[in-house]
Amino acid sequence: MTRPCNDSFLRALLKEPCPHTPIWLMRQAGRYLPEYCETRRRAGSFLNLCKNPALACEVTLQPLARYPLDAAILFSDILTIPDAMGLGLYFTDGEGPRFERPLREEWAIRDLSAPDPWDHLRYVTDAVTEIRRALNGSVPLIGFAGSP
Repeated sequence: MTRPCNDSFLRALLKEPCPHTPIWLMRQAGRYLPEYCETRRRAGSFLNLCKNPALACEVTLQPLARYPLDAAILFSDILTIPDAMGLGLYFTDGEGPRFERPLREEWAIRDLSAPDPWDHLRYVTDAVTEIRRALNGSVPLIGFAGSP
């Protein structure tokens, strides 16, 4: 794998000398950006935005169009995993994420199974492919993970 044109972020991770301290927007697309708000409006909901690889790519790239950042961060949400496990994620305005089927009993937790990523989370891998293609080696793409 070749390094991106701007490899400051990777150099910092490897503790190599960097021309400057790398920067990126940790809040993904920067939900304050007007172009993000417009894309989200077109998507119809936050979850639709996460599940649409083309829109997730668009939102991931938006901060790079505005600022000379050293990395892009995948637009997604850590709660897509429990949603793929069958908990039924939805978002309530002013309150945040909710599950249609919250886990309230120990047996329900034991009965969970890991989702097949190619079946239930394919939209994430498709977004990564699309974003990497769009970045065309300009900057690294940062992913993230979360777990209980």
